[in-house]
Amino acid sequence: MATHTAFHSLQVSRLVPFNRAHALLYSVAVLAALHRRLDALLAPATLLSISVSLPILLADLVLAFMWLTDQALRWRPVRRREFPDRLALSVDPKDFPAIDVFICTADPHREPPMSVASTALSVMAFDYPTDRISIYVSDDGGSEVTLFAFMEASRFARYWLPFCKENGIVVRSPEVYFRSSNGGDSEKMKMMYQTMKEKVETALERGYVGNDLVSSQEEAEVFKRWKGLPSHDHPSMIQVLLDTSKDTDIMGNALPNVIYVSREKRPTSPHHFKAGALNVLTRVSSTMSNGPMILTLDCDTYSNDPRSPLHALCYFLDPAVSPDLAFVQFPQIFQGLNKNDIYACEVKRLYTINPRGKDGLGGPNYVGTACYFSRRSLQGTPSSTSLAPGANDPLSSESVLRKAHEVASCTYEPGTKWGSSIGFRYGSLSEDYHTGYHLHCEGWKSVFCYPSRPAFLGDAPKNLNDVLSQRKRWCVGLFEVAFSRCCPLTFGTMKASLLVGLCYAHEAFWGSWCIPITIYGLLPQLALIYGIPLFPKVSDPWFYLYAYLFFTTYGQDLLEFLAADGTMGRWWSDQRMWMIIGLTSYLFGTVQFVLKKFGISAQGFNVTSKVMEDEQSKRYEKGAFDFGVGSPFFVVLGMVATVNLSSLVVGIARAATMEGGFDELFVQLFLSAFVTANCWPIYEAMFLRSDGGKLPGNVTVISLVSFTATDISSSTIEENAAWFHNQVAILDIGEQRIDERMIVLEMAGLQDLSERKAT
Repeated sequence: MATHTAFHSLQVSRLVPFNRAHALLYSVAVLAALHRRLDALLAPATLLSISVSLPILLADLVLAFMWLTDQALRWRPVRRREFPDRLALSVDPKDFPAIDVFICTADPHREPPMSVASTALSVMAFDYPTDRISIYVSDDGGSEVTLFAFMEASRFARYWLPFCKENGIVVRSPEVYFRSSNGGDSEKMKMMYQTMKEKVETALERGYVGNDLVSSQEEAEVFKRWKGLPSHDHPSMIQVLLDTSKDTDIMGNALPNVIYVSREKRPTSPHHFKAGALNVLTRVSSTMSNGPMILTLDCDTYSNDPRSPLHALCYFLDPAVSPDLAFVQFPQIFQGLNKNDIYACEVKRLYTINPRGKDGLGGPNYVGTACYFSRRSLQGTPSSTSLAPGANDPLSSESVLRKAHEVASCTYEPGTKWGSSIGFRYGSLSEDYHTGYHLHCEGWKSVFCYPSRPAFLGDAPKNLNDVLSQRKRWCVGLFEVAFSRCCPLTFGTMKASLLVGLCYAHEAFWGSWCIPITIYGLLPQLALIYGIPLFPKVSDPWFYLYAYLFFTTYGQDLLEFLAADGTMGRWWSDQRMWMIIGLTSYLFGTVQFVLKKFGISAQGFNVTSKVMEDEQSKRYEKGAFDFGVGSPFFVVLGMVATVNLSSLVVGIARAATMEGGFDELFVQLFLSAFVTANCWPIYEAMFLRSDGGKLPGNVTVISLVSFTATDISSSTIEENAAWFHNQVAILDIGEQRIDERMIVLEMAGLQDLSERKAT
């Protein structure tokens, strides 16, 4: 089924009938498998059988729950297409709504200021009326170097914007453009950019902006305000760097507004991380430009298509869609990934596959970047909101700046609805998920916009420890929503719909994947080492049920991945990282969340580094995993890898010596072999590599000791269970002998009585 309007079209996936038929058949298989597990648990049992059956039943229940919630995402996936050329012919650019762009940064050492400035320059050069664009930079680090970088970028913009439009440049981030372009006018522009970059990097190395770097006494006075101010304790600082009403480029065209914002920070006031920063930008921008549209970008997410605002307007200017349209979400796509994306950084299911499934039910969730919002949606429900008028005074006027500083202060939010029912929502480290979820529960819709050319490109973490730390943070944030009063299974299904609630529940409970992944990654393998079968024999008809569940699950996942422009190599990396993340990020995140609930201090929010060392970069390009830090994540991975390799070797030897051994132990051998194949990069890092990315020796030793301890404990459980079983058998024999003696005594007594009667 297809739907067309003047500016966009929608096509429901042809796989919908297949997805629904498969879900019905698969559900029968899941119920049969659970029934078999329950029968095994309820049958006459020993301590050993219970200690094995209960964890596996728990794992199967979690797998069934996650599969059930996943079906909502497959219920009605859709694809959309926009026609921006028709929009340009139908609407005068002078009538386009103003756009306020929010860019957040927090640490100049982990998020290089020049990279952030290049992101801002790329969106300043949109194919859009420049007097309708305002750039707001939130600097939560309160760094004078970041401000200096934007001062320099504002001067550079006078040359860069005309250069881009005169030469038809599409990639308008100077940092990216100058990596590959040389000669002619671009060489002159590159020299100008390099001069600016050197000045900013000099300031970053020093840690301050010296008088030799500033261009005027006025700028020097601005930086004096930073002296002696710590990043976590300072007043709000707002600086208008470009004002479209008076600043022009070298061709005389108006430049966009550029405003630097560092909100007030006090140790006694909660700052609510990124959500708090975005809410300050929402309020500050409403006192200044008050654009009806808001674009949120991560500091490293630059514009890769200058026409992306037109794609978003294809929906915002459609009267059939716009009244309850909260946001248009573009996919988060990353540059510089290696061939097989060894760390699965593109997160294709989260950023491409699932959004299409949600788009057919009410819209995708907000992913924190590359998203155009309607400002109305951040002010209330669709039926109760109207955009308040903005200020008419110049941006740099005393009244506007005084109001902007007031709304950026720590004392403004207490007693208001900001963070609860207005703006970006508090209460979760995953503020993007939390905000999008609440908007859908309030009746708003959203749209997934995926043009053929990626609208935005960003940087992904490219070492394993950073990836796992980031996913752990996501896990904790999602659990904060899952176990709140706004749980998607209850609040979401009531406020939005059953299917929407299940979609959000699938992601909210991502951390629960650690349960089946950990159990199936260890328990069958340990049982295999001791020759204990846990699954049906190959000759048993029940074997085909488990084979069906495994191969159809992986088969459907592979087909969906390939249909989303994936490759076999990247799919293998994706499913391998799913296991690795389940054993580390989700496991540690779950523990951290539980400790936090009990009031035990846990690690807080950490900024993911955007800086990469040369050697690390070379290893990544070669497709080699980087284990070069002593992380507790790697201890777990080393231990699980050792268990599976040992179980595979011991299991093959045991099956070869047992009559019918391969028939009885085949499933466990297959599981061990499958996990072992996925663990090959870990074995390389433990035993074969000598570069800086190998697993540190102490981590390898701890992993092996952990495996030994696990092996001993499971052996002890088996021995204790055998001892208990023997004791029960002895007691049974003892009871049987006592019964026999009683019968003999009774028979003797009866005989004696009959003899007396005869006498």
